[in-house]
Formats: sequence, structure tokens, C-alpha cells
Amino acid sequence: MKIPAFKIFRLRRRALIGLGLAASFSPLFAQVNAEQVLTIGRNVLSMEDYMLSIQYFNQAIKAKPYLPDPYFFRAIAKLSLDDYQGAEEDCNKAIELNKFKTEAYKVRGFARQCLGKEEAAIDDYDIGLSHNPVDRNFLFYKAVAQTELKRYEGADSTFSTLLRLFPKFEEGWAARGRLNLEKGDTIAALNDLDAALNLSKSLINPYLIRASIEWKRKEWDKAAEDMDAAIRLRPEVADLYVNRAFIRYNSDDFFGAMSDYNYAIELDPKNTSALFNRALLRYEVKDLARSEADMTAVLEIEPANFHALYNRGLVRLEQDKNREALADFEAISKKYPRFYPVYYAMAEAHRNLGDMRSAMQLAFHADDLVKNYVKNPEKNPLDRPAIAAAESNDRNDHADHEESEIEVMDKFNRLVTVSDAVETQLSYNEKIKGRVQDRNVQVELEPIYALTLSETPLTLKSVSNYFRDLDDLNQQHYIAKMFYLNPGTPAAFDENDAERLFKYSDELKQLIASGKGRPIDRLALAVTLTMLKNYPEAIENLDKVIEIDDKFTVAYMARAFAKLADAQAKSKSRQEGADEKNDYLQRRALAAALQDVISDYDRAITLNPRLIFAWFNKGNIYYSAGDFTSALQCFSEAIKTDPNFGEAYFNRGLTYLQSGNKKQAFADLSKAGELGVLPSYNILKRMQ
Repeated sequence: MKIPAFKIFRLRRRALIGLGLAASFSPLFAQVNAEQVLTIGRNVLSMEDYMLSIQYFNQAIKAKPYLPDPYFFRAIAKLSLDDYQGAEEDCNKAIELNKFKTEAYKVRGFARQCLGKEEAAIDDYDIGLSHNPVDRNFLFYKAVAQTELKRYEGADSTFSTLLRLFPKFEEGWAARGRLNLEKGDTIAALNDLDAALNLSKSLINPYLIRASIEWKRKEWDKAAEDMDAAIRLRPEVADLYVNRAFIRYNSDDFFGAMSDYNYAIELDPKNTSALFNRALLRYEVKDLARSEADMTAVLEIEPANFHALYNRGLVRLEQDKNREALADFEAISKKYPRFYPVYYAMAEAHRNLGDMRSAMQLAFHADDLVKNYVKNPEKNPLDRPAIAAAESNDRNDHADHEESEIEVMDKFNRLVTVSDAVETQLSYNEKIKGRVQDRNVQVELEPIYALTLSETPLTLKSVSNYFRDLDDLNQQHYIAKMFYLNPGTPAAFDENDAERLFKYSDELKQLIASGKGRPIDRLALAVTLTMLKNYPEAIENLDKVIEIDDKFTVAYMARAFAKLADAQAKSKSRQEGADEKNDYLQRRALAAALQDVISDYDRAITLNPRLIFAWFNKGNIYYSAGDFTSALQCFSEAIKTDPNFGEAYFNRGLTYLQSGNKKQAFADLSKAGELGVLPSYNILKRMQ
């Protein structure tokens, strides 16, 4: 049975938020509006409505870009949303505008520490301490950073200063306990942890660290008591139940361990540690079918988890599913050709299938690997696959490893593949308030903009759906209704809405049939038909509109979307009844249809080069076709025209992730979040 490393909550964000709100802000406002906006933003920030507070700070920055405080407070809001890179950049700007703003060094240091930049964080803390040598938080965060860098002597010195100045600072005692544990001084560590708990029973870290010491000593009862205390403090943290399950298992409390794994998975269905360990436990009691199901669940989340794959193969072997077991074992042998146990397992599978020759060859090959290793371990090393599921789920455990482009792409694609949450709406409601990054969203592009006759709800985004040609058209009042440009396909409507749309389309058809119809009437009819998903007839009407006026930008936008929706509907219909033989022809047909859509958007851009929505829509089409280079170019053109186009930053960020460019992706997602695109912060957190 494997246990994930105990997760220690090392840094406190809330302290920084409180400090930031308490900090005095610059009195240099020349206009009451700027001061009011910043004050409102700070009040909203204190209520933990981080997304909305950022919008207020954006307004203050726009009004007075030379003031440091809006950048500083926006950094605190971003920090609260786990956007550490964005927080660091805002602090850079605040410090550039006022290098004596001490609190900005504290926030930047904290952000850098969360990014794994401990050296740079210590530099910031040293600057802060040069201004205020007895600042508790500067000392505390510096000592933690020194511990992370394994500078134990320096950390010990900093902790000594901290605890001499603040002997009742319980978190300081707990953090020094962790330092002493890393140094190998268990007795000193336990003394510090006891001191922390004597000062406060509400800290989780001392219980976790002490429990880790106790389970290493096999003092299972004491470890269980400390884990119980930790769970009482943070009952929503799934990993705590995984840790306690391990302790219960070693105390021969099988049912307690299983109960903890079940509850951990209920809290976090994607917790691979809980799934993996529950699978092992089920295997141990010969609950083979459910053990296999748990291993399969792990592999759906982590396809490269070779220990889950190997164990599933063993489970399948015991179920007499020999061919399925061989498929698992062969996948492992390709990745780890010197992992000798897999060859013995493959030999057994072949023996069960009656293929004695293959079984003997594989067993001899495994024997040779072991013999050669014994003769010369350096020349003939053995493979040892990483046990991904048995390692900690804490992303900080891998902070020192810089991900390659391939790893970034694989990680992002797993997010896209396994995400099953319903996307959080952008309308301002209770889902926007607080730590929005903790709410999982489905990873998908912000949608294409389409012409409709209904308006979407108000959102936090910074860009309006305005474009000149559409506004001019609406200002003329040619028809009783207004045209709108909204993101996504027209919203679902009920029977009454559909009846009204059908009635309106019939009225327009009668008007056109009488010979009194104008191009604007055909446009209105086409938009109505598109909302009713009658794409061929909508396209037919738009063709006629463009025949009459080939410079009608709005018509090209409407036709492009109708053609896109029609092509997607036809492609889906073909796929449902398709065989493999016709797949190539279908893909060719879809590619040709998408090129026709892009031609309409190109024509709209020619007529109105500043039409950001046409560039944006093109970017989405190229992304869906796998042409990420063209998609990046299109999103960049939209951003170049309107630097406040949050959805374009978001989609470009996802495109960069698909291309393996994590640095550019994080910058874009941070900017998108700043501009009100809610899912950005969740993806930033999950890709950290």
C-alpha cells in the first residue's frame, strides 16, 4: 500500500490580503472618481469578490496609470485567485512606480515563492527587512524560502530571530518544526510542533507534520489521533482521508481504510492516490472487478501511469483476461524494456493461453536481464517506472522540474479529456465571487460570435460586442427588432420562444414573397432561421442579400456562422453512420466547408479591418482544425486591434498550451482573467 506525501500548507495567503488592505494608499489623487473607484475596489476585495475587485482596479489604472496602488491591490486580488505570475507582474509595476512601497515586496515575494522562485523571493524579503527589520511576515516567509532551498543554517537563524521577537507566533514554531524534521532532528521538531499546538489547537500543519513522524515510527494510534485532528480542521481536503486510510490500513482497520478512500473519492473523484490505493486494497481482498475499475479510472486521468497499468494487468491476469492483460504488459515493455517483472507476467499470460514457446522466451529474457544486472549493475541497469499514482497530488512536489513542451501539451490535453464539470457561467452571480479558481470548469475555447435577435446576460468581461456596421444598421431602425452579436450559438429557448420565432419567420417570408421585401428583411429572416437551426435556408437568403449588396459586412458575418453551423451539423450526421472507408472523404468535405466559412470572414475583414470578432472566429476555426499557428495569428490580430479583448487572450492562451508554450499561455490566461474571463484562473491553477 502506498501513501502520498503529507501535504503541508506552507504559506498563508490570507495574511497578505489583510496586510494589503491595511496598507495606506497614495493621497496623490487629483480626481475624486479615481479615488472612489480604488476605494470601492478595496472594499470589494475585502469581501473576497476578487473578480469584481479586479475590474475596479482596472478602471483606476486606466484613469491614473502612474499610481502604484491600483497595481498593488490588483496583485493581491490575483494572488487570491492563484494567478501568481500576474500578481508578480503587477507588483513589478507598483514597485517601478514607487520603489519604497514595502508591502509590494512582500506580495511579490510571496507570489515568487509560489512560483518556485525562492531566490528572488528572498531578495524581496531582504529589501523589506532593510526597511523594517522586525516585520513578522517578512521574517517568516524568508525562513520558509530558505528551508525550501535547504539553506538550513540560514533558515535556523531567521527562525531564531522571528521567534525571539514573536514568541507566541504559532505558525513560526510549526514551520521551524518542519525545518528540524528536514534536518533530521526529530526530537527538536516534535518540541517545536508541541509548542505550536500549545499556542493554538486550530493549526493544521503541526498535526500533519507530527503525524508523518509518528507513522514513520509506526506509532499508528498516535498518528491516527493527529490525522483525526487535522480532518476536523479541514474536512473538505480529500488527501487527508487518503493519509488516514494508510494509517488505518497499517492498524489492521480494513473497513476504516476503505471508508476513508471512498470518502476521499467522493470529495475528489479525480484523486488518483485514493483510486490507486483503493484498487490495491480491493485486489488484496480479491474484489477483482472493482479493483480493475479503479485502475482504469486512474489511467483515464493519467494515461502514462505505468504502475496503474502494470497492476491492472496483474488484476486482469488473475481474472483470466489474458489478452487484455497482455495489452497492458506490452505497453509497459515498450516504454520500459528493462523492467523485468513485466516479462514474467507476460510469460504467465502466454502460458495461460497455451503458447508455451512465447512464455519460455519471455521468462528467459527476464532471467537474462536480472543476471546481467547482477554481473554489472552500471552497464546493465534495470528500469524502474515512476509510480505516478502513489506520489503526492501536491503540484509543489514537482516545482523543480521544468516541463517540456510535450509534457505541457500532454498535461493540457488530459485536462481537456477528463474535464466533466459544467462550465461556470460568466453572468454575475454567486459563482463569480470568492476563489473561482477552485471551481472546475470544462476546458474549452470561448465560443464564436454569432448574429442573433436576442441579447445575452451581462458579464464581467471588458469588451462590448459592438462593431460599427451592426450599430449603424440598428440605428436606422429598418425593422422592429434589434440585431445583436453574441458569443456562442443562440441560447436554447422554450416552446413559446420557438413559436414566436416561427411566426416572425413566416411574416418575413410573406413580405418577401409579396415583392416588398428588402435586403434587411432577408437578413432578419436568415438570422431567425439560423436561430431555428434551419441553416440551408438561412444561407440561401444570405446569398441573395450579398448578391444585391456585396459590401454588406453584417451579412458576411451572418453567412459565415450559418455555413459553419451547417458544416458541423452535417459532419456530425455523417459520423454517426460512417464507416472507416469514408472517413477521409468526410474530413476533406469538412475542411472545404471550413475554408468557405473563412472566406466569408476574410471578406468581412477586408470591408472592416478592425472587425475583431471576425479574426476571433477565424482563430477558433483554425484551432478546431488543429492549425494552431494560424489560430495564434488570428487571436493576435484581434488583440492587436483591441488589447482589452479578454476572450481572445483566453483562447490564445489555450492555443499556446496546445503548442506546449506554458510561459506565453500563463501570461495570456492571467490577462484574460484580469479582463473578466472566469475560467482562466481555474486552468492556471490546474496547470501550475
